[in-house]
Amino acid sequence: MVLTFRLDGGGEGPSSARAGTLTTDRGEVPTPAFMPVGTLATVKALTPDEVAATGANIALVNAYHLYLRPGHRLIESLGGVHRFMGWNGPILSDSGGYQVFSLARLLRVDDEGVRFRSHLDGSEHHYTPELAVEVQAALGVDIAMPLDHVLPGDAPAPDQREAAERTLRWFDRSRDLDPAPALFAIVQGCVDEDLRRWHARELAARHAPGYAIGGLSVGESKADQYGITGVACAELPPDRPRYLMGVGSPEDLVHAVAAGVDLFDCVLPTRLGRTGSLFTDDGRVNIKSAPFKDRGTPLNSDCGCTACGNYSAAYLNHLFRNDELLGYRLASIHNLCYIQNLCRRMREAVLAGDFEAFAGEFLARYRPADEAARTEQRARWQARSRD
Repeated sequence: MVLTFRLDGGGEGPSSARAGTLTTDRGEVPTPAFMPVGTLATVKALTPDEVAATGANIALVNAYHLYLRPGHRLIESLGGVHRFMGWNGPILSDSGGYQVFSLARLLRVDDEGVRFRSHLDGSEHHYTPELAVEVQAALGVDIAMPLDHVLPGDAPAPDQREAAERTLRWFDRSRDLDPAPALFAIVQGCVDEDLRRWHARELAARHAPGYAIGGLSVGESKADQYGITGVACAELPPDRPRYLMGVGSPEDLVHAVAAGVDLFDCVLPTRLGRTGSLFTDDGRVNIKSAPFKDRGTPLNSDCGCTACGNYSAAYLNHLFRNDELLGYRLASIHNLCYIQNLCRRMREAVLAGDFEAFAGEFLARYRPADEAARTEQRARWQARSRD
């Protein structure tokens, strides 16, 4: 599987923001880029054509969920996950390490892998680094993630070190398999800067085709999230793509791009959309609220998405107040389109040499969600089984 990364601009000066091009056998991905999450080989309620129309060039699926149902061998027999879900562009798959440790009933974790009971039917499984790669190779994805040992940010320091070392050993076993997909390495280490720095250096020495930063946006403070992202990026090779896992709020993307991140994924845009929470440059708005009941203009006339291009805010308000499924779909499309447009704007700012000014203006205007509410919301969402 061919995977190359070219820096097109940035990466120097006060900001580490950069613009690049990720090239796969199935096409090019201009970066910064956001990957819509299709956990079960579908972005909830949307067709692949609708997802592509938001500006997405690459999508994400979850190997853990597809391994459990319908099964990676079934998908392989049907021509692979691209044909299965009708997506023609590149696909990155998450190995499902986070889901194993957060959703399943853990029975045992050791260097051999993870024994767990499925959150679906209670069946017992032994998920090894080798099996994680085998599953993703059978799916036929373009970029794969190795199995990693994920811990909560407040885990005891000795456990954090042990998990980081185990993640290294698992990666070494995974890359020796010479899988068809390009296999990224995942930097772990919770919110311990020294441990993150050491882990990133160890992985950088292994010359992976790309690097992911995992274990963030799981309840830690924004300051810790931004700080750890910067620490990890500073240790990673500049000629390889950097992927911040599970991060998708607009302000987080801007901070991460400033630190040197290239790729993102998150269920946030679509999940928020289904609750009626829509992104704007001023922050999230609740389309169900009274001010939108009689507003005859689009939510954002400059957006260009299907929702803003064809319907008034009052109509969206009406759909949500009556629990109409079209409302969930239009809001999901809007939020994905907003995030894709934000990535495009950041790329243009980097190439023009104006990223610092862009980021300053954006962050001065954008009102993020209250951090306490965000943490509580994240905890509720983590209790769910999928996007």
